[in-house]
This record gives sequence, C-alpha cells and structure tokens, in this order.
Amino acid sequence: MFRAFLLLLSTLLPIAAFELPTRSSQCLVGIADTWDSSTVSLCLYEKSSSGWKAMGPSWPARLGKNGLVWGNGLHPKPTKSTTKREGDNRSPAGVFTIGGTWGAAPTIQKSPSLPYRQVTTRDLWVEDPASPSYNQHLILDHEPNTAWEKKQQMKQNDAAHALKLFIGHNAPPAATPGAGSAIFFHIWRGEGSKPTAGCTTMDAGKLQSLIAKIDPTRRPLYVLLAKAEYQKLRGAWKLP
Repeated sequence: MFRAFLLLLSTLLPIAAFELPTRSSQCLVGIADTWDSSTVSLCLYEKSSSGWKAMGPSWPARLGKNGLVWGNGLHPKPTKSTTKREGDNRSPAGVFTIGGTWGAAPTIQKSPSLPYRQVTTRDLWVEDPASPSYNQHLILDHEPNTAWEKKQQMKQNDAAHALKLFIGHNAPPAATPGAGSAIFFHIWRGEGSKPTAGCTTMDAGKLQSLIAKIDPTRRPLYVLLAKAEYQKLRGAWKLP
C-alpha cells in the first residue's frame, strides 16, 4: 500500500508543484462544466498587491465540439494524460500565454504594445505538421500560387475570423508536429449555437472588449480547465 501511495504521489507532484508566473498580472479564466463540454464561462482577472480581482462579470463562450484535452502550454501535464492532437476537435486545456491579433479591419482598439496585423491574401497560418513552419504565421512575398500555399492561407471573407487573438498552445519555437495548431479566440458562429474545432469563440462585442483590455506588459495568461480540475488545482497553481 505504501508503494502504491508513493507511485500516486509521484504522478501528482509535478502538476501540483506548478503555479502561475508571478510576473503575470492579467489572467482570463475559462471554466467548463466537464472535460466533454463545448461551452465555457470566461472571466478576466487582474492582480494587485491585494490579489486577483475580477474585472467584470463572466460571459459565455464556445469550445471544441468534443470538449477539452490537455494542451502544450506553461503548465505541466499529468502523467499518461491524453493531449491535444491536430484535428481532434478539442480545445487545449491548461495555462497559456496570450498575444498577437489579426483581423479584417485596418485598425482596431487595442493596447499600443499588442501586435495587430490586417490579414491579406498573402498571410498564411501553417497547419501542416510536416512543415518546419508548423503553427507559425508566414507572409508570402507573392500571391499564393501552389495548392499547399492556398491550403495554409488565413481565412478570407469569413465573419467568424474577422478578428482573432492568438492562444499560445503548442507555440513556436517549440511546436510539436501534430500537437495542434491555429488556436485562437475569435468570433463565434450562429450567435453561439455552434461549437469549434478547438478555438475559444465568443460574441464579437465581447471579443473586441477583451482585446481592448489585453495588455502585454501584464504578461496575460489564459487558464482553461474543467470545473473539477480548476477546483483541485486552484490553490496549488495560485489561480484567481
């Protein structure tokens, strides 16, 4: 029995020992009912000397149609856990950096330090696991003219992708081939009636408001977990 206890302890210690980076003072928290939920409640927090404080009420969003699965972020993953794979229709769970915005408009309301690029026909986001540029944004010096380039092209004339904010799952330069790519916050479809392929989506006004508040100098984070996991890890990880 003691040996079994030690084995259990060894699987729990690495994940329990983690905590949010102390220099991060802005955190968007997403809590889903279960690991199979495609809906989530989001709330933005900021940290001061007195601790984390919600910056307003929570709001609804959508996740992958198959729910959540552990992603590649700042957090450690439980031993032998299932992890995010390309095409699994699950949103990556864990703790992730936030940064970089893309959209259809020439300009948007944002922090001066938050990068923004208006998407053109020459903008690619590589979702091909065989490419050395997997899960990276590329800008061509020519119009896409091969089948591969056209397939990697960022969404054109798609209202749901008219504004998007990058979630640092499996982010370069340490992206693992096949572990999932192109994970963003973007505008939901069907006024929230439709799940996603792995992104976190919300009402356009809520996304605009979120992007306007994200401040890279605060080292913003996205924490996405199922409710039971959040409650279990909240103290150890020093979550809001």
